[in-house]
Amino acid sequence: MEFKELIEKDREARKSQEFEGTFLDYLDIVSKDPDLVKFSHKRLHDIIIEKGFEVLKPEDDPKIKKIHGNEVIRKYNFFRDNFFGIDKTLMKIVSYFHASSMRGEESRQVLYLVGPVGSGKSSIVETLKSALEQSPAVYVLKGCPMREEPLHLIPKHLRKDMEKMLDVQIEGDLCPICRYRLKEEYNGEYEKFPVVTSNFSIRSRKGIGVVPPVDPNNQDTSVLTGSVDISKLDLYPEDDPRVLSLNGAFNVGNRGMVEFIEVFKNDVEYLHTIITATQEKAIPSPGKGSMIYFDGIIIAHSNEAEWNKFKSDHTNEAILDRIVKVEVPYCLEMSEEVKIYQKILKSSNFKAHIAPHTIETAAMFAILSRLSPSAKVDPLTKLKIYNGEEIVEKGTTKKIDIIELRDEAGLREGFSGISTRFIIKSIDNALSNSENGCINPLSVMESMIKSVKEIDIAEDDKKRYLAFLQDTIRKEYNKILEKEITKAFIVSFREQAESLFNNYLDHAESYVNRTKIKDKATGELLEADEKFMRSIEEQIGISEGSAKGFRLDVTAYMFYLMRKGGKIDYTSYEPLKEAIEKKLTVSVKELSRVITKSKVRDKEQDEKYNSMVEEMKANGYCDHCCDVILKYAANNLWKD
Repeated sequence: MEFKELIEKDREARKSQEFEGTFLDYLDIVSKDPDLVKFSHKRLHDIIIEKGFEVLKPEDDPKIKKIHGNEVIRKYNFFRDNFFGIDKTLMKIVSYFHASSMRGEESRQVLYLVGPVGSGKSSIVETLKSALEQSPAVYVLKGCPMREEPLHLIPKHLRKDMEKMLDVQIEGDLCPICRYRLKEEYNGEYEKFPVVTSNFSIRSRKGIGVVPPVDPNNQDTSVLTGSVDISKLDLYPEDDPRVLSLNGAFNVGNRGMVEFIEVFKNDVEYLHTIITATQEKAIPSPGKGSMIYFDGIIIAHSNEAEWNKFKSDHTNEAILDRIVKVEVPYCLEMSEEVKIYQKILKSSNFKAHIAPHTIETAAMFAILSRLSPSAKVDPLTKLKIYNGEEIVEKGTTKKIDIIELRDEAGLREGFSGISTRFIIKSIDNALSNSENGCINPLSVMESMIKSVKEIDIAEDDKKRYLAFLQDTIRKEYNKILEKEITKAFIVSFREQAESLFNNYLDHAESYVNRTKIKDKATGELLEADEKFMRSIEEQIGISEGSAKGFRLDVTAYMFYLMRKGGKIDYTSYEPLKEAIEKKLTVSVKELSRVITKSKVRDKEQDEKYNSMVEEMKANGYCDHCCDVILKYAANNLWKD
């Protein structure tokens, strides 16, 4: 009964949203809500904007400033859960819809997405199509194959008056079939023409048309504009609208969207229909009929190689002039790339445990493969800069202008390298081959190495990719793992780090201001402890001569944070954070080295080892991956 009740309740709800009445009834509805009358671009723009957006200002977010400079970034909620690391691309797409919704020139142009395989072009289009499917129904002329706007019924001599009365814009003419029905079935009394509501549907081909690439030798424009029904030619003359089958992609996509998949694989002549559809807002009628009004978004996409081939032919200028090109590169921010994999894995049926740093390791390889070589920094440093991370050298934050790195790389950065699909397939293979229901950075690295060896690419690229996996990424992972294991030996790492930070800050402030520190236990006034401060500063290579400047920088930065109302803790100033972490890890490094490598442990060592294992498990490791990782650490870290 619960199932039946649910089905019936849904059916009643849908029926209550349906409308059927006369054109006169529709005019009353529009007079109360003129916003119902929208052109296709404005409809989709409103769908995107109604979800809201977040403005990311450089002055409010240091990471945004590091990655985007002084550029203000808009993050649209419409795309937030599905697309990562391509905010500028999405901003261009929304800008296109905004300009088009204002009836500008872009409303008469094709939105064309170009980029490498697996960069997200198709996914963007799918998201836009799904949004249309979930949008409110539109009012259409009943029985119209074009699902056209009922206001097309209004004669041209009345349109100016009607536009003022209804506060709307009226554009377009009746299709041949509705024009015939108005004359023959309703004797020209257009106020009696029936109007109904109609939803958008990909499956039912309502408001969303899709044009896949076909063999140029067998192309037929009927796929775009419909055809003449030969079986009816015995009944009606060739120019009779009743012989028309308006079921092409442009007919179907009227008031919605038409998607061209791998658009430039089609014959050029086949694409010329796009010119009239965009510039003239009209498409050819099958047979000998007149042009038919068309209001729809045309979105095309292809890979870059096809675009370069197409634009190199000067005979294609007419089509090129009607294209708004938006590049969709690969993501170049590691933290955003991680979100892509997490989203895909979450939607899969894999339930295996994934050890810490596994997804990050895979993302690191993907980003390194996409970055252009730089004469200014090594690949890993460039990856960190593009990810908005601080680069610390000898106690100071290294200032490297990300804009200079991008200028050095050129506009093509992000258009080559390893695709997201490649990484996900490697992760899937590691998951499939896991006998213990668990994957870790080591198993995923091995899976990626195997996949790289099998792919058909240039030998130089293959060697470079393998070098990343077998050298650069493995060394970086070893550093991360060493720090993680030593941290696990310090059960209350955060508390100890904060304690060291506060003590250092007190002594540095005392040193800079030439004041004394009051001992919390005895109340005695003491000089700043030079030895204590140096024990921390030495961890990041600060010389004795540079110590004064470092202490001045630390205290000045903390004062700046306090004035801004920012949070002050041991992670606030990157050089000091690194120094404190190194100080703590060095103090237990020898202990962790001895205990991890020991084949036989005494009681005290065993307790410390078990305590460390429990801490690692609390940080996301399972029994199996913890065992694998620690065996790897014993054999590869802290080499004598």
